[in-house]
Amino acid sequence: MFRRRTSLSLSAAAAVLVAAPLLTACGSEAHPGAAAVVGGERITMEQVQSQVRAVRAAQNESDRSAELVRNTEQLTRGTVGSLVFERVLERAAGDAGVTVSRGEVQRAREEAERNVGGPEALEAMMLQQRAVAPDEIDRAVRSQLMVQKLAEKLGANLQTPQGQQEITQALAEASEELDVTVNPRFGAWDDKQITLTDTKEPWIRNVSSPDPQQPA
Repeated sequence: MFRRRTSLSLSAAAAVLVAAPLLTACGSEAHPGAAAVVGGERITMEQVQSQVRAVRAAQNESDRSAELVRNTEQLTRGTVGSLVFERVLERAAGDAGVTVSRGEVQRAREEAERNVGGPEALEAMMLQQRAVAPDEIDRAVRSQLMVQKLAEKLGANLQTPQGQQEITQALAEASEELDVTVNPRFGAWDDKQITLTDTKEPWIRNVSSPDPQQPA
C-alpha cells in the first residue's frame, strides 16, 4: 500500500549554486570532474547531468512543463544530494545486513501503480513530487524499500520521532564511515543531518499537492 513519506527525506534540500574550484578530497588528491566522492568512489558530473537531463526531458513533455521546471530550479544540486544519500543508505543497509531484491521492487512498484491509477499516474506523481524521471522510478522505489527494511531491522518506528532518530543515527554512522566530500559548488555534506548544508531554499518549491506517498 502507499504510505505517506516521513520527515526523513530521501533527497537533500538545495541552495543557490555558487562557483567553486574542482572537488578536492581529503589530503591533496584531486578528483577533477567529480560532483562528490563517497567512500573513495566518484560521483561524476556526467552521472549527475545524465539524471538531470532525464528529468528535464520528462518535464518538457508534460503539459505542466513550465511549472515543473520552475519548481526545481536547483535540480542539479538536489540530484547530487540524492546520489550521495543513496550511497550512504546502501552502506547503512549493508552494515545491517539488509538487502532489497528486484522482485520486491517490482511488486512494490506494481502495487503503487494500482493505488494511484496506473503506470502513467505513478510516473506523473513521481515527476511532480519527487523530480524522478520515469526510468529512475525503480531506483527510487528501491531506496524507499531499503529505508523501510532498515527501520524494521533496527526496530525503529518511522512514524515516531524516536524511530526517525534511530535510523538517522544509523545513516550518520554510515556517512562518517564513507568520508563524504562534495564539490563546494554544491555545498557541504552534513554527516549528522544526512544532507547538503548551506541550504537557503528547498530544491523542489511551490508544490501545492501533498507530500508524495511512498510504496510500502
